[in-house]
Amino acid sequence: MSFIIRSAGEADLQSLYEMAKRTGGGFTNLPPDKPSLAAKLATSAQAFARADDTLAPDLFVFVLENRATGEVRGTCQIFGQVGQKWPFYSYRMGMLTQHSVELDRTFRAEMLNLSTDLEGASEVGGLFLHPGERAGGLGLLIARSRYLFIRNHRARFADCTLAELRGVIDEAGGSPFWDGVAGKFFGMSFQDADEFNAKHGNQFIADLMPKHPVYITMLSEAARSVIGIPHPSGRAAMRMLENEGFAWEKYVDIFDGGPTMTARTDQIASIRNAVDAVITAVNDDLKDPDAAESQLIATGRLADFRAAYGRIAPHGDGVTIDRATAELLGVEPGVSITHVVR
Repeated sequence: MSFIIRSAGEADLQSLYEMAKRTGGGFTNLPPDKPSLAAKLATSAQAFARADDTLAPDLFVFVLENRATGEVRGTCQIFGQVGQKWPFYSYRMGMLTQHSVELDRTFRAEMLNLSTDLEGASEVGGLFLHPGERAGGLGLLIARSRYLFIRNHRARFADCTLAELRGVIDEAGGSPFWDGVAGKFFGMSFQDADEFNAKHGNQFIADLMPKHPVYITMLSEAARSVIGIPHPSGRAAMRMLENEGFAWEKYVDIFDGGPTMTARTDQIASIRNAVDAVITAVNDDLKDPDAAESQLIATGRLADFRAAYGRIAPHGDGVTIDRATAELLGVEPGVSITHVVR
């Protein structure tokens, strides 16, 4: 396999823009707007260049490149710490129980409470894979490479990591949740609000969003039915997150009602199970599954970070790696790698 994850740069702008146009809306971290994407790449370059290993509101943008063709076919992002420039809002589903002695009845009402509980967490997001490449485990390669980057730069990330999944969007590009809740207070369509948020941030939410709880029973059936439900294209991503140890703790996105998943950073499976090793040999043929395991392999720090699938096997005090992967990653004997079972 000739695919590799690497840091994104200015030269990737057009590729990111072409992918952004394919998202179908509601994908705030990858807006189909060149100036916004260029700003993201500039912010990412600053994050990769920052020398001190401390927690900060960094943005790291990565791309999936087919080294055989030079084409960029996917992307993902990591946010070092959310809610620092402006508040990070979520709705948290809660329950209010009330009892009437006269009626001898107990009433339980589900509510949506505006919350900044997740402020300060790290976030993995912005994952997009070109529709023509949705086979061969490339989605997992993109997703799991982020966790190896976090592991190998642990001081730059928080103890809690979140992932926002896009909510349900109808055929017209609208959001039933937005129409039933926030849209009533903002005087704009979901598409307009989503685009504004992607370009300018969500301070306008703080300015206009009502702070009182929203009783779910008072919403339309269309809005109620999509709370905490991912977009059909995001169901596989939700399963991947669950396999890594993320859980839905009743937080939902304030725009489209999609689920926000959370995990303790050090308990994310790919972080917890990854190990470091030194390459002691490069082998031309490690195809025997009994002799060499298929692994997700990463190397390099910050802007030099790279990750790919490959095969390794124990060799002396280190490991031997197959030559094709060694060439793909640009590694040789004596270089340290991080690996986790594929």
